Amino acid sequence: MPARTPFPCRPRKKEEPVLKRPFWAAVTATAAAMVLATMPSPYNPVTGTALAAASDAVDPALNDKVASGGTVRVNVVTSQTSELSSAQTAGQTLVTYTTLPLVTLRVDRTGLTQLESQPGVVSVTEDVPVKATLNESTVKIGSDRANDAGKTGAGVSIAVLDTGVEKGHPFLGGRVKQEACFSVTDANYGATSLCPNSLQAQVGAGSADTATGPCSLLGTQCDHGTHVAGIAAGNANNAAGAPKRGVAPAADIAAVQVFTQFNDDSYCGAGGSPCVLSFTSSQIKGLEQVQQWKAAGVNIVAANMSLGGSRWTTGCDADPRKAIIDSLLTKGVATVIAAGNNGYTDAVSAPGCIASAVTVGSTTDTDEVSTFSNRGPLLDLLAPGTSINSSVTGGTYASKNGTSMATPHVAGALAVLRQTYPAETVESLVSLLATTGKPISYTGATTPRIDVYKAITAVTPAPDPTTKKPRTFHVDNDQTVVIPDGVGSPAPGPSVTSPITVAEYPGQASNKLSVSVNITHTYRGDVKLELLSPTGKVFLLKNSSVSDGADNIVAIYTVDASVEPANGMWKLRMTDVDDADTGKLNWWSLIFPTPFEKNANEVIADNSTLVSAIDVTNINGNAAGPLQVYVNMDHTKLGEARVLLASPDGRVYTLKPYGSEPGGSLVTTWGVDATDAVANGTWTLKVTDNATGDTGTLKGWALGFPSYENQTVKPIPDKNFEEIWTSVSSLVGTASSKVQVYVEVDHQRHADLKIDVIAPDGSIHLLKSSGAPTGGGIFKKVYTVNLDGKSVNGWWKLRVDDLTVGNTGTTKNFAVRF
Repeated sequence: MPARTPFPCRPRKKEEPVLKRPFWAAVTATAAAMVLATMPSPYNPVTGTALAAASDAVDPALNDKVASGGTVRVNVVTSQTSELSSAQTAGQTLVTYTTLPLVTLRVDRTGLTQLESQPGVVSVTEDVPVKATLNESTVKIGSDRANDAGKTGAGVSIAVLDTGVEKGHPFLGGRVKQEACFSVTDANYGATSLCPNSLQAQVGAGSADTATGPCSLLGTQCDHGTHVAGIAAGNANNAAGAPKRGVAPAADIAAVQVFTQFNDDSYCGAGGSPCVLSFTSSQIKGLEQVQQWKAAGVNIVAANMSLGGSRWTTGCDADPRKAIIDSLLTKGVATVIAAGNNGYTDAVSAPGCIASAVTVGSTTDTDEVSTFSNRGPLLDLLAPGTSINSSVTGGTYASKNGTSMATPHVAGALAVLRQTYPAETVESLVSLLATTGKPISYTGATTPRIDVYKAITAVTPAPDPTTKKPRTFHVDNDQTVVIPDGVGSPAPGPSVTSPITVAEYPGQASNKLSVSVNITHTYRGDVKLELLSPTGKVFLLKNSSVSDGADNIVAIYTVDASVEPANGMWKLRMTDVDDADTGKLNWWSLIFPTPFEKNANEVIADNSTLVSAIDVTNINGNAAGPLQVYVNMDHTKLGEARVLLASPDGRVYTLKPYGSEPGGSLVTTWGVDATDAVANGTWTLKVTDNATGDTGTLKGWALGFPSYENQTVKPIPDKNFEEIWTSVSSLVGTASSKVQVYVEVDHQRHADLKIDVIAPDGSIHLLKSSGAPTGGGIFKKVYTVNLDGKSVNGWWKLRVDDLTVGNTGTTKNFAVRF
């Protein structure tokens, strides 16, 4: 029986991620209104450690900075924007923000003390300045073939938050369409603005152009952004000495200068000044500007940040940049961030440790992780980052190494995918890069290296000729049902029911029919539960009990329903027999055990083969993957026994080879990919004893064809989405390349709908694109989806998106047959 999670019963549609995990395996970030209203717990941006509690809002390291009477730049996060004015009284306001409960101040010791005791202050961290962290590489990721197929990123923009961009560079071909600069002047840091107007902010033509203003005097110090932009969107156009093209050679660039000139060796290193570094506050202002451009209609798909610092082995969702990164994601912009170049094997840099960011590591031309690249479980994607030739200032070209070079490969790839799949969410595009990428394994993790051509040629699975729902053995209904309170003490209130309809299950129900129930109630003893069969027969599951005052009902009941027909409408009936306490049904499930089993003892004779047969009927098409094969046997020397499974069409699967095991019992389940075998017919288990002197007994065996169904009817909001789910657990083996997904929806206009199935690892697999077919009403399809090697256990979700205003519908049914 698959285990269920306690309350709440399932992930909600826009649940915010808590810890950094591969972006494409995550639930969508929280809604923008929530993002902009609150900020997370404090952390130390230098050491990459979380602070203990809200009372420790001020990073203790800051006290050392002001111990001798000095001051320090800090980013102050409050729980609400209304609390910012009070926070600003603690020091000199340096930077304010358009949408975030955040302010950058200069404070002394007194100011820190005030902030530490001020209600509403969530975190106070230093405004830390950090460093900036193609022919062969574009071929490696298939973008040359994508370009040949006409997928060039045309009509899409990439924001590059970096050291500015040489606007007139021939490799960029006049495609720098938006510009802004956010750069700091702060004498206490030896820092001066790089904005051409010498101020700390500038928006408009020329503001991020490295050929003008202070950057034009710094030589190679400001060429990093131009190099990054060229990787993402360069196009040689026969320019002498240029690489052939970047990943998205027709995409536009929105350039944002977020770096500052430092003239102090304490920041640049001995003899290293002048240098350019980026303050966190400048990065946040730059991301806010990207959001403004997006709102104004610029088709930005990615914000590239090839910068960062510190070491993070777990998520850093307390980072002050998270709120704007979350908000951009809800607007359709992925923030693509370099993992860092420290060579950490289990960590990445900030802000790449933020859950909603897309964090990118570097590979070599031979598809090995670059020695300098940070990596580990927090990494989302890999891309080439070793010896990457691209544009630099002065109209020339140079080769550079780093995760800074890998990151724009992903930003460019997203531009190509946005052109290819204009109706897809940005989360779907990132997931597509992950699921079509080449897995690169290293100590501690496996991360996909992107393949743009495979991603643009990912084809919507063709629906099977039949629209008949696969036979299922596990059926869910998670439609919430309020249980009316009793009307007296005791005096039952009106009973309510929730239905599940069973079909394609011939004959009688099982003597081991399972009913799984999840109910929220403030006094569970008040609730009487009954199962009603299709003929109206009542099975008592749980009686009321005045002495059971605990909350909630999370239980599995087993009933002998073998005298009842399996097919028809079953109902869970709920009655509250007393007043004063209330509750609701969250979900319930009906689980039929496999009917394909044999429990008779059969002798495994010495030096011979036992052939035991099970007949399978009423399973449409081919067998399962993973087919569940349960065996219970004893043998006086198990090593002498080999166990084979033979399908009705003669395919043979080795379950247990000969070995050296001693005598004893073998009670186990194998998961077999039998999707090439015919399902219906006689299956045989062959147990061979290959030596003299030992015997055994086959006590029983069974075949399970895993299939799960959800019958929840839910409205599909206009120009929005809905999800229904089913939970799988305790299966052995992995999914196959022939997983069947049945979809049934009722909608006024089928062309409005895009339908995906979401696997337990968070990967998104397109079933139906929008645009066809025309017409409306009931839509039924069976899709065969390649999910080879994916875990079968976990939450499977059907996501139905309505992409056009004016029509609505409902989900009707969702089934997954492995």
